[in-house]
Amino acid sequence: MESNKSDRRRFLKQTAALAGVAAGAGLVAKAQPASAQPQHVHNEPPRRGARYSLDHLTHYTPLQDYMGIITPAPVHFVQQHSSEFPEIDADQHRLTIHGMVDRPLSFSMADLKQLPSVSRVHFVECHGNSSPQIHNPNNSKNPNMGLPVQYIHGMASCSEWSGVPLSVLLNEAGVHKEASWLVMEGGDQGKFSHTLPLGKAMDDCFVAYGQNGEPLRIEQGYPIRMIVPGWEGPHNVKYLKHIKVVDQPYNTWNESMNHSVSRPDLGGKARWYHFQWGPKSVITRPSAGMQMPKGYVQITGLAWSGAGRVSKVEVTTDGKTWKEAKIQGPVHSKAHTRFTYDWAWDGQEAMLQSRCTDETGDVQPSLAELSKNWGIALEDWKKPERPRAIHMNAIQPWKVARDGSISDAMFA
Repeated sequence: MESNKSDRRRFLKQTAALAGVAAGAGLVAKAQPASAQPQHVHNEPPRRGARYSLDHLTHYTPLQDYMGIITPAPVHFVQQHSSEFPEIDADQHRLTIHGMVDRPLSFSMADLKQLPSVSRVHFVECHGNSSPQIHNPNNSKNPNMGLPVQYIHGMASCSEWSGVPLSVLLNEAGVHKEASWLVMEGGDQGKFSHTLPLGKAMDDCFVAYGQNGEPLRIEQGYPIRMIVPGWEGPHNVKYLKHIKVVDQPYNTWNESMNHSVSRPDLGGKARWYHFQWGPKSVITRPSAGMQMPKGYVQITGLAWSGAGRVSKVEVTTDGKTWKEAKIQGPVHSKAHTRFTYDWAWDGQEAMLQSRCTDETGDVQPSLAELSKNWGIALEDWKKPERPRAIHMNAIQPWKVARDGSISDAMFA
């Protein structure tokens, strides 16, 4: 469809425009030449925060470049498991629900939009966001990667999603009492598939056709995608086409081959199923790659949790003493929450960190605490080949040097 290709070109142009926004008064990005050309495919225009391969496309959200909690749709992060976006005619696209149901059903887009709808603010985060491998000093030398807070933590975005509760669709089909899981499949070239426990599906999941007041964009799953609030990104299947109701957990290719990670605390065995995100936060400004001005500066960042609402965010500037930050409303469940902290820099070395506590009382761990929980020695993080880890939610430290330069100190 030519319209889909035009939408894709518009997305890439808008992304390049927003990602190049000036960093703001007093905090400027260092060594970010605007004329640098990224490695790219299909003659796409250069964008900061993008990475390409023959079978994968990744775009990182420029967390440092916007305020509030809603990610502008053109720069919502992208994890595309192919080098091309599918060309789908929404008028012909259908969602089928089959398997262990009384009535196998097939919904058109018109059908879905006639059913009861919801609009909710939720984050979506790739399971590999903030992973140890991304904390690579060489990335900061690549102008295509953007600032560290963008390429380390930018596979997380937050939008207002609109669509039909999944429970409505499943109730229409009549789920058998023996059923316990779903297998979801997308309409992309690779037919990306993922499983979902029925309990979560009936709780707060929904099939979204809108994002931030407009139809989904192609790169975000047009015409429909699954939204699984608070759980890792792969559950949020894009280009949703099939939902099969089953009575046992399945192992789709990505879950068992690409998303399973061996862990020392499991005796070297891999954990195949990963669900809810723990409490997490990151200071977005000032952060690595920026230059700190002497005197007053407002520290700001984002906090979120897959368990519900953020109840408290604390900030430290010396790596030792924690003080409570201000939380800006509204505070949504399983959504990004904006926090600020007023500070005056005196020109001495500093260590900026934030720590999130969610409504269940769960507290974001330090790297030492997370390492202990996972059975990983702290020294292993400093080796050239760091342990592979997903669902990384350790506290992020940014080091401020006396000359005002800021660097990533996670594994320093």
